[in-house]
Amino acid sequence: MARAPRRCCLGAGAAIAGASLIAAPVLSPAPHIEMRDVQLTSGDGAGSPLGDGTALVMGGSSIPIPPQSYVNAADTLYLQPRDFTGTPQALDTPEGFYPTTGVNSLTADASEAQGAQILNGAITGQIADGNVDAANPVVVFGYSQSSALSTMTMEQLWNQGVPSDDVHFVLVGDTAAPNGGLLERFTDLSVPSFGITFGNPTPDDLYPTDVYTLEYDGFADFPQYPIDPLSDLNAFAGMIYEHLTYLELDPGQIQNAIPLETTGDSLTDYYMIGVQDLPLLDPLRLIPFVGNPLADLLQPDMTVLVNLGYGSITDGWSQGPANVATPFELFPTDLNWSDVFTALANGVPQGIEAAIADLENPDNYQIPSLLDNPTLAPLVDAAFTSGLIDTLQPTPEQLTQALLGGNFPLSDATLLSPPTDLVNDFTSTISADYAALLPIADTINALTTTMPAYDASLFVDQLEAGNLLGAIGDPIAADVALIPFAIFLGAGPITDAVEGTLLNIANLIP
Repeated sequence: MARAPRRCCLGAGAAIAGASLIAAPVLSPAPHIEMRDVQLTSGDGAGSPLGDGTALVMGGSSIPIPPQSYVNAADTLYLQPRDFTGTPQALDTPEGFYPTTGVNSLTADASEAQGAQILNGAITGQIADGNVDAANPVVVFGYSQSSALSTMTMEQLWNQGVPSDDVHFVLVGDTAAPNGGLLERFTDLSVPSFGITFGNPTPDDLYPTDVYTLEYDGFADFPQYPIDPLSDLNAFAGMIYEHLTYLELDPGQIQNAIPLETTGDSLTDYYMIGVQDLPLLDPLRLIPFVGNPLADLLQPDMTVLVNLGYGSITDGWSQGPANVATPFELFPTDLNWSDVFTALANGVPQGIEAAIADLENPDNYQIPSLLDNPTLAPLVDAAFTSGLIDTLQPTPEQLTQALLGGNFPLSDATLLSPPTDLVNDFTSTISADYAALLPIADTINALTTTMPAYDASLFVDQLEAGNLLGAIGDPIAADVALIPFAIFLGAGPITDAVEGTLLNIANLIP
């Protein structure tokens, strides 16, 4: 398959294969901009201070206009620690991601193409005003989808001759990260039915950039060896429990992030933010009394099994250079399997000891409210920071409305409302329920056309390389990860439709 020049990202939902290439109109060069060679110096490196200029802060999927709380959190957590003393401002970008942002929303490809043009215009406009230099560059903050579109903008700016020290990018949850981003694990894959394209990693040598990734964030830290189903399931859980919480982290977590290895001349610094618990076990921790003990009993051994998907025993991220594009592989080749079995054996008493400690802890028998549960509280905080809810103590109805994200027509009609209102709301509900079936059709399309074609290309590529095991195993490994993900994408709108319909029925009772 031809490699397409750009693709997708996410914020609240999911991402899979990508599709029809959307060509961006040619942008005029910014005025008074002269091309300068990249210089790997303290003046324009990723570690240089961010200065006193303007920071353009973008949202992720479903957050086209970041609220002030979002802008403030990005500034406090990621920009000010880099000595940014300027003015952060929200930048309005489409941030559509069909179908997770609605069945009538933009596809990821279309949304990113438009967003990249908007960002390009905002950056070159700042430079044209004459207030930008190496000490005070235009700072760009991207999160999830806006990290991916920043990748497109980097390429556009470079082609326009914008100097490397005039712009500095800070990216979190980057699905286009070269070694870990979901979009880079499955290269040369395009799924037209969803309008998302894989491939083309974030450049590491065009503009100074800082990339922050949470361990097990399935969008930005996807397993390198997806034939490990536990690792995949944990990454899917991390798409929620980790990917949505970058603006809710403790400053110490970011300060103590692990610098990742790079190779060659790179203008990009990569940081991995470690996490304590496996996202896959977080739902178990919601069960009163026994949830935490069970999760802690399982976690030591399960962590080893999950980390095998990254080619490690101890770390939940790939071990190669962070700036090298690293597609998925079948099996790790440099593991000492005796060390694996030893780690599993050692994990049994560790898990038992942790479970007993939980059972002996009086706090284990306190039942916090659901919203105060340590597993859910960061997600509620993230919804508040992103403007999806306006209180940290939302009602179940408010939470449901936030989950629906405006993608379902919620009714305010009751049985006492005029018949016309009842009929209109009933018609809207049925129409939305019917529309939710379209993504299922797109999923079937992807699974019956795109995936078989992709599997065939993997088979042929490995067979031509003389790798019979890879020819058989690579399609299986890709399917283990991508088929559940495609189903998850298609089923999301159905879940929204069921929730919205039940809420509308409940609202009928005055």
